[in-house]
Amino acid sequence: MPQKTDSVRRNHGAARGLDAFDRKILGELVADSGLSYAKLGERVGLSAPAVHERVKRLRKSGALIRTSAMIDAQAVDKTLLAFVHVDTKGWGKTPELMDLANHPEVEEIHSVAGDTCMLLKVRTRDTHGLEGLLAQIYAVDSVKATRSYVVLSTYLERPVQAELTESWPPPAMPRR
Repeated sequence: MPQKTDSVRRNHGAARGLDAFDRKILGELVADSGLSYAKLGERVGLSAPAVHERVKRLRKSGALIRTSAMIDAQAVDKTLLAFVHVDTKGWGKTPELMDLANHPEVEEIHSVAGDTCMLLKVRTRDTHGLEGLLAQIYAVDSVKATRSYVVLSTYLERPVQAELTESWPPPAMPRR
C-alpha cells in the first residue's frame, strides 16, 4: 500500500466540528501554551476538567497538533528574515530539496502556485548566513534559480488562529 508523504498536516477527522469553546481554547493556547487547565478554564468559562477533556479531544482529532514556545529571533541571533522563491526543473518537491528542512535556518517550506515552485521562509544571522544558505540551495541539482526577499520590518507574525472572520460581503438579504 502506498504511503501518503505529500502532506505535513494531519487531519484525523474530528467526530464533530469545532464549537465556540474549542476555538476559544485554541486561541488561548496560541497566546500562551503554558497555561494550566485551571487558568485556561477561567479564561474560556469552563471547569478545569472540562477543558482538559476538550484539549484531549482536540489533540486526538488533530486540530491541536502540539503546544510550543515562540522564540525571539534576536535572542538567538537570527535577525535576518527572508523569503526565498525556488525555481526547479520539473516538480519542485524532491527528496533533495526537502532535505533543506534539516537546516535550522529554514523555518517553512511551501509548494506554491504562480511563477515559482517552492517558497521558503528562512532566518539567518546576517546576509552572509543567507548567502551560505543560498549556496546550499543551489547545490541541489534540480534548482534552477532563486529570488530572495529580505524583510525590513515585520508588522504581524503569528501562528494559525482558531477564530473565523465572517465572509465578505455578507450574504444578500432576501427580498420580500
